[in-house]
Amino acid sequence: MTKYHIQGGKPLHGSITISGAKNAAVAIIPAALLVDGVCRIENIPQISDVTLILQILQELGADIRTVNRTTVDIDCSHIRNRQVPYELARKIRASYYLVGALLGRFGWAEVPLPGGCDLGGRPIDQHVKGFVSMGADVDVRSGLICAKVPGGRLAGGQVYLDMVSVGATMNIMLAAVLADGMTIIENAAKEPHIVDLANFLNSMGANIMGAGTDVIKIRGVKQLRGGTYSIIPDQIEAGTYMAAVAAAGGDVLIQNVIPKHLDCITAKLVEMGVEVEELDDAVRVRRSGPISRTNVKTMPYPGFPTDMQPQIAAVLCLANGTSVLTEGVWDSRYRYVDEFRRMGAHIQVDGKVAVIEGVPALTGAPVHACDLRAGAAMVIAGLAAQGVTEVDGIYHIERGYENLVGKLAGVGADIRTITVPDEDAKSQAG
Repeated sequence: MTKYHIQGGKPLHGSITISGAKNAAVAIIPAALLVDGVCRIENIPQISDVTLILQILQELGADIRTVNRTTVDIDCSHIRNRQVPYELARKIRASYYLVGALLGRFGWAEVPLPGGCDLGGRPIDQHVKGFVSMGADVDVRSGLICAKVPGGRLAGGQVYLDMVSVGATMNIMLAAVLADGMTIIENAAKEPHIVDLANFLNSMGANIMGAGTDVIKIRGVKQLRGGTYSIIPDQIEAGTYMAAVAAAGGDVLIQNVIPKHLDCITAKLVEMGVEVEELDDAVRVRRSGPISRTNVKTMPYPGFPTDMQPQIAAVLCLANGTSVLTEGVWDSRYRYVDEFRRMGAHIQVDGKVAVIEGVPALTGAPVHACDLRAGAAMVIAGLAAQGVTEVDGIYHIERGYENLVGKLAGVGADIRTITVPDEDAKSQAG
């Protein structure tokens, strides 16, 4: 059993370079299934979710060649196997993008229901609605999403999403790029990684208009050709390190970012008394004084991202006064609250609202990463806390953060990975 061991109370100083966006990479890599030729994808993050999705493509018969640490060549021209491996797919939420990609290319897909973080009900009904609007028959049975086009090729359709859904928006885009005719997605999500997926597909010959707005139009083309594409920097990774500086104090230059993507995070940190200086492709974050209380509500982009909710909660635990945090996207994203309470935080949760009464200091404790972003929040709390914090369940964190320990240690954090013998882990669990 591996854990993060953190000796808290050390301000952070130096620079951190942000990796490619997880949420873009796990959609762009399956999108290579639609391309006839070699896709060279650059700025790929070294995280376990990416490793899994590449492994799934290999199992399907893709030819994948590693060019360097952040670049791969993917050739899906000769794929014949369309059976997605059950054990791999159930470990990753983004496996559902394989439905749109396989349906778009072959008119047939059978993909195990996805895994990933447990954030309450995360239905795929909006994905299904989109596929059906393009002429697919879709059935969810025995843990599988089974989709088939009677005529063999999807036809353009019009779909109004009942809720703003990032996953459904991207999945419908994937299915539509090779369909006959025009597909229109209304009430589409607008996140940066949706724009990135559209830019990738367009660079390979697709015809997608309006990505980044709430109406996306996809005119189907006969074929996509290979090419080279570089994934955008990770908005949530950057925001996580911004929150870490806010909580622990210090002065850190966060490089390889698109500052515009961070506007909603920057605005809240500035409200809390953190200095944020925007540069061309970097932000400098400084905090030496007290943290002020504020209210935060998560919303679809360009609002405050739900994937930053636990991390901002860690900062609010140390703010002067009482803050109100409202979750506007998922039903069940406060499972980490008991872990913060172990460290001395004062948090009360009622449904989607958390009331956080700031404390002068948190105290190190053994805590558990119950999901990806909650795990990052545990690390932030540990960096700011007095004493030692040990975080277990770190496989969740490594799904979405490349070299978290190395990057934090590089700016002065006392953090390392330790291995606990299984017998000790069992006795601690008992």
